[in-house]
Amino acid sequence: MNESPDEDGNMARHSGAAGHAFDLKGWFVREMLPLESALMQFLQHNWRNQNDIADLRQEIYLRVCEAAMKDLPAQPRQFLFTTARNLLIDRVRREQVVSIESVTDLEALDITLDAPGPERSVIARDELRRLQSALDRLAPRCREVIVMGRIEGLSGREIAVRLGLTEGTVSEHLAKGMRALANTLYSAPKDLGKPT
Repeated sequence: MNESPDEDGNMARHSGAAGHAFDLKGWFVREMLPLESALMQFLQHNWRNQNDIADLRQEIYLRVCEAAMKDLPAQPRQFLFTTARNLLIDRVRREQVVSIESVTDLEALDITLDAPGPERSVIARDELRRLQSALDRLAPRCREVIVMGRIEGLSGREIAVRLGLTEGTVSEHLAKGMRALANTLYSAPKDLGKPT
């Protein structure tokens, strides 16, 4: 395929096989511009930051034109909205941390989120069971201090006030409890070397 100017000086693409000239500008005006109001409604519905809408529209048009230069879409309307949907998905993925207000309905965009797979869910549940079992083995006061300090995120001073202890005693319970948890969770099973 090569390009040459038409009567108006615009570049037209010629298909060597078909021998027909392709006028991208004419095709765009005929097929895409009548869909602009529907496209704008789609963008306004699916992208909350209204300041981005005009830029999104232009980027969609650019992608559509680049694709049309290679091969005309058989269904222009479907192609336009698929391109728009893909652009919104790309934007969400690129941001990595998505503000809850930037996209109104992620399900409408059909984005596959990085949800844990079944294996990861099973492993996580097993790890939680092991942690709960290890916590249950601690002395009651030590367990209470660990839960308040490491799970609830309270400071040593806050724990001391709540439990009526000194900060030094809280520190001792934290250190003792963390060592016991580490030994329980990360040491090799005791019967590992024994013959069966």
